[in-house]
Amino acid sequence: MIKALLASLGMLAASSLSAQTDALRSIAEQSGFLRTGRYAEVAELCGRFAARFPSAVRCESFGSSPEGRAMQLMVVSRSGALTAEQAKRENIPVVLFQGGIHSGEIDGKDAGFLALREMLNNEAAPGALEKVVVLFVPVFNVDGHERFGAWNRPNQRGPEEMGWRTTAQNYNLNRDYIKADAPEMQHMLRLLNRWDPIAFADLHATNGAQFEHDISIMVEPNHAGLPAMREAGRELRDTVMDDLRDGGSLPVPFYPSFVVHDDPSSGFRDGPGQPRFSLTYVALRNRFSMLVETHSWKAYPVRVRITRNTVVSLTALTAREGKRWLKLALAADRASNELAGKAVPVAYAATDESREIEFRGYAYTRSPSAVSGALMTRYDESTPQIWRIPLRDDVVPSKTAQLPGYAYAVPAAHAAWMSEKLSLHNIRYEVLAYKHDSVATMAYTASKATLAEQSFEGRQMLSVEGVWGEYAGKLEAGSLLIPVNGNNGYLLAALLDPEAPDSLLAWGSFNNHFERKEYMEAYVAEAVAREMIAEDPAVAAAFNAKLASDPEFAASPSARLEFFYRLHSSWDSRRNVYPILRLDEPL
Repeated sequence: MIKALLASLGMLAASSLSAQTDALRSIAEQSGFLRTGRYAEVAELCGRFAARFPSAVRCESFGSSPEGRAMQLMVVSRSGALTAEQAKRENIPVVLFQGGIHSGEIDGKDAGFLALREMLNNEAAPGALEKVVVLFVPVFNVDGHERFGAWNRPNQRGPEEMGWRTTAQNYNLNRDYIKADAPEMQHMLRLLNRWDPIAFADLHATNGAQFEHDISIMVEPNHAGLPAMREAGRELRDTVMDDLRDGGSLPVPFYPSFVVHDDPSSGFRDGPGQPRFSLTYVALRNRFSMLVETHSWKAYPVRVRITRNTVVSLTALTAREGKRWLKLALAADRASNELAGKAVPVAYAATDESREIEFRGYAYTRSPSAVSGALMTRYDESTPQIWRIPLRDDVVPSKTAQLPGYAYAVPAAHAAWMSEKLSLHNIRYEVLAYKHDSVATMAYTASKATLAEQSFEGRQMLSVEGVWGEYAGKLEAGSLLIPVNGNNGYLLAALLDPEAPDSLLAWGSFNNHFERKEYMEAYVAEAVAREMIAEDPAVAAAFNAKLASDPEFAASPSARLEFFYRLHSSWDSRRNVYPILRLDEPL
């Protein structure tokens, strides 16, 4: 009788546990990962997790999308630290998993819920949650997620329907980390500032060719960053890749995009990319950043399983190594905060040196298409083939910037919007309380300013060539002073150096300063020119010399008149001058 009762109680307990587990299964899991749920499921699932594990799970919104949707954050830990303040006070490492930045690539959402349930049930990474705080953003691009359709990812196998790549305002969030135009990105940067995760993983599914490899794991610091951080970044990457191999995957440590589009024989080129991307931006802040790209041609259940394995691996690794990583990051912060007057890299590129690698692809042919007329590559997935192709992974700094000896100065006219950008990037500044009439500064004057032919991400990008030179200026009350020491110099240079490829200038924030606004009528310029020639022999000699040496100039009436206009006091002395100044000494 007692045995029967105990058996009955055991069955009831098992049934209860099964029911609790079922309540935490996503729509994707219930469908065998053929479908993915709509965004409403995210808050519902998080609520059920919190009800099942009240001491280990907390749900919150960290912002609102342009269409009014709450941006959901799930905080998971058994360390007792479920707030940013607690995690910092207890020195608990924090890892952030970001899903759905491109909401058609939604593997991370469904994999994250699966991995977290298994870790909370001690079925995966046992004990890890006692030593780490996991932040899970199931869907970053929440409005794009609800632009649901079956063909939103034509180069991807499953799920049956999925969200859209860009936001309701048509921003690609993974181009927005530096310029931070999208409201969603502004909320994410505030989240990073508040929690300061030591490790970050951005969960994607890639586009591209067809091959056997099923996931790419890219980590920075690795090619860029301080030496100790680079070494630890490579260890992090290699450990996660080893775990994935143990789980049956075929990972690669670079983005598998051919040097020549659609031509496998051209091989691959590695590198960290620009700080518009999550991978490089987070690493610029001296934190470990991982870009996870499952291969879009693998079936959705396969991609979710591999992403789940990545989430478990990185969580377990953060639990083991997080305290050491925090010490490395603190040392990197100190070094980055003492760069006044130093030259720092602002761009990286792979050299032409290459090495041959064996890459597991498929047999393919390249022949002209009767449809497009172009040379097309066709893959035969029934015939695996080892490709012996070049990999260019000798990555070096390709551009450097000189930081001021003391500070950058932002004129009061730009202070309002610039102060918001600086705060988003966790950069401290001082607001000048009174006017400084004569300031010895350095200003950058562009000898060449080239606008992009078309807009990109809603911006007309600008590239400049020029030099810094001495400049006697003034700073009105309300101007901003941004000290180099005490701020992250690498991030400062990426944002503020005019020639940095993803600087605010490059993104078109200062285009007005490189546009001509005033003109001298031709009949006025003619009179000015005659007067100058008559009164100044040096001007006349210079003009005649240019006529003789420059046929293009000699043939252009407007260029000939502008020669004199540029020498006249009416010429705009601020044109092509970058308004952010450099100070080598305190005011």
